[in-house]
Amino acid sequence: TVPVWDDIGVPDLSDAGDPVERAARFAETLAGVCKRAKDELLTKSELTPEEAARRDRLQELRSELTWFVEDYRDPQSPTTWVVDQHDGEGSPIAIKPLDPAKYLQHTVWDRGNRFALLSATILNKDAFCRSVGLNPANVALVDVGHTFPVENRPLYDVTQGKMTYEHRDETLPKIARLVVRLMAKHPDEKGLIHCHSYAIQAELRRRLAEMGLGNRIHAHDRDNRNAELETWKATDDPEVFLSVKMEEALDLKGDLCRWQVLCKAPYLNTNDSRVARRLEDGQWSWYRRTALRTVIQACGRVVRAPDDYGDTYIADSSLLQLFEKTRRDMPDWFAEQVDRMTNPNLPEFDPVAAGGRGSNAHGDHSSLGSANLGGQSSQRSQSRSGGRTGGSGSNSTRASGTGGGQSTRRNRSDSGESDDESRDSHPLSDVWGE
Repeated sequence: TVPVWDDIGVPDLSDAGDPVERAARFAETLAGVCKRAKDELLTKSELTPEEAARRDRLQELRSELTWFVEDYRDPQSPTTWVVDQHDGEGSPIAIKPLDPAKYLQHTVWDRGNRFALLSATILNKDAFCRSVGLNPANVALVDVGHTFPVENRPLYDVTQGKMTYEHRDETLPKIARLVVRLMAKHPDEKGLIHCHSYAIQAELRRRLAEMGLGNRIHAHDRDNRNAELETWKATDDPEVFLSVKMEEALDLKGDLCRWQVLCKAPYLNTNDSRVARRLEDGQWSWYRRTALRTVIQACGRVVRAPDDYGDTYIADSSLLQLFEKTRRDMPDWFAEQVDRMTNPNLPEFDPVAAGGRGSNAHGDHSSLGSANLGGQSSQRSQSRSGGRTGGSGSNSTRASGTGGGQSTRRNRSDSGESDDESRDSHPLSDVWGE
């Protein structure tokens, strides 16, 4: 945040021959404005709490800007700087280092003698060490086996085509119909759809609402992510949450969620200057590893303990290509998951059956649920250590629970944003982010 943003003329960095050099000159100007604004506050004998906060932010911002300029002008600095400004003159500017190695040295590595870094997604030791400024010779990688039975965390291939920008209009309607079939397969269980972008989320939400399933759909926007997530987690109804960028740091243990769908391969946005610079340097292995890491993180959202279980469905065929190209970097426990991936038996497309509890108010679909349970799902219930015998998420409930009363869930608007409307065709359209 820049307290003096309105007092300066923010240039269009794209007009400059060297955007980073132009950003450095602008940073020098902005630092001077910050100093004068801070000095003006210091002339007052007494400051209000708001003025004191403004003074502190001005000093902090001035220090950050000066630090960037000094590092950028230092011929000995190993840091490569990049800048982002997507909307031209007057719009926000992001100044970023390509790698964090230099900053981790004084913020982390200089503050101790030994460190334990715990993660399930350090996919390549040497590449990880390079990115954070460590010497691989001084780092030991301790590989601990996964403690969650692979039977409890199955992957299913339900790919409907590519979700690249040029193929999305063709594939997305198929994924919407797929979600209906999955909702029918899991009538009494909460589900999570990883939409990847708000544009995909909005289109899925609209199509599912048109099919009469708006009462079983829950979603969020940029401003109410946490509030809507907590509301969805608190309900006992088998609602399906359409999420964006929730592949990490989400704990959906037990019946909070029993199934999820990956709509799109989570490649980083090539509009980001750091991503674009790395690809210019040919770092495609890094690019694919980053996407694989996100997939692995996403797969773990619904299986949180050795006795927990949850199904993950792969809807974008680009994910199959990602698995093939990153095979060498996969942890053994995730490779085992991929090797066991199968095509599940799904119910036929039937929005009424997908309505969840109370769907029999529109017709008797208990036979459909029973037929579905006779296949792969019931076999899995016998092998999973957590079991699926009894409880609200059990197979017996799934077979007979569709005859309950109509659940009362509020209808939600199916309006949404369309972030992709202005996207132009591009050779890298298969890796665009949101």
